[in-house]
Amino acid sequence: MRNILITGGAGFIGSHVVRLFVNKYPDYHIVNLDKLTYAGNLANLKDIETRPNYTFVRADIADLDEMRRVIREYEIDGIIHLAAESHVDRSIKDPFTFARTNVMGTLALLQAAKEYWESLPERYEGKRFYHISTDEVYGALELTHPEGVDAPFSTKASSGQKHEAYGELFFTEETKYNPHSPYSASKASSDHFVRAYHDTYGMPTIVTNCSNNYGPYQFPEKLIPLFINNIRHRKPLPVYGKGENVRDWLYVEDHARAIDTIFHEGRVADTYNIGGFNEWKNIDIIRVIIRTVDRLLGNPEGYSDELITFVTDRLGHDMRYAIDSRKLQRELGWEPSLQFEEGIEKTVRWYLDNQEWMDNITSGDYERYYEEMYKGR
Repeated sequence: MRNILITGGAGFIGSHVVRLFVNKYPDYHIVNLDKLTYAGNLANLKDIETRPNYTFVRADIADLDEMRRVIREYEIDGIIHLAAESHVDRSIKDPFTFARTNVMGTLALLQAAKEYWESLPERYEGKRFYHISTDEVYGALELTHPEGVDAPFSTKASSGQKHEAYGELFFTEETKYNPHSPYSASKASSDHFVRAYHDTYGMPTIVTNCSNNYGPYQFPEKLIPLFINNIRHRKPLPVYGKGENVRDWLYVEDHARAIDTIFHEGRVADTYNIGGFNEWKNIDIIRVIIRTVDRLLGNPEGYSDELITFVTDRLGHDMRYAIDSRKLQRELGWEPSLQFEEGIEKTVRWYLDNQEWMDNITSGDYERYYEEMYKGR
């Protein structure tokens, strides 16, 4: 019997991890801890909410006393820490909230786990603190080769290659941190605290940095669900700059499988990058979404192209992220299972088939429901 605490388990990635662990490990007790901010929705977990090995706790990770209580009460021996503020635009408008949740929240969770585990006879034996981070802590990669370099740049180049004129082609576990937004700065700081707790106290920690995720249950302020919903309602599709920013995309269930593998088999104090080897310019991914949604809605080809609206670029907008996942593939045998075209087809179908979920999110009804449910608690 293991008692696993998953923070942020009512969110997008977290709900997929909770579902996977509850279904795959019936002898584990999975405690899902979530504050239920705008990005948390228990409707994401309706299918497993009555399972005997599942418990939901509403709490704020930045509340140290509450983290102490939860970890002791449920005798937690493993933590998978996903809870975080994650939207870059929101971090630009309100960096203090990101510092509180992502930095101080992670610190509170680390300290509460340290105190409880050090109070046990076996101390850290059999324990694990797994912190999920982002590729954005690494900064940005070059999109094209600089002037005077005649070697063509290709995002399909062999992973891990370097060129002396423009450096790394992909982020590796050795890439130096260089965050450019309040969001990525807050995640970088939390990563450093996790590693410091291993180096200082001997806490068994692991950090992973993942590329962009997509799939079911993603909050519709993010690009893919936002654009699917906007196409459905014939609303503009706002594209930053010229849409030339490049991202590496990973289907969320593949990320959940990677988390499962790393939690159980990864080396303590190590770092693993998780990516899809699946780079797309924003404008290209948008055109794939348009074609897919129009086809599934029965619209003629090109029907929604006119909705594309180019807007002023985001402040500090990184040009390109690309993850080198070869270490994870080589050492633990994980690799992504879906190509993007297959994953986006599944994703679009899910959002179109679950309009009630989407409408409940966009209307804000779910937030009012939780506010009433937990009033005074």
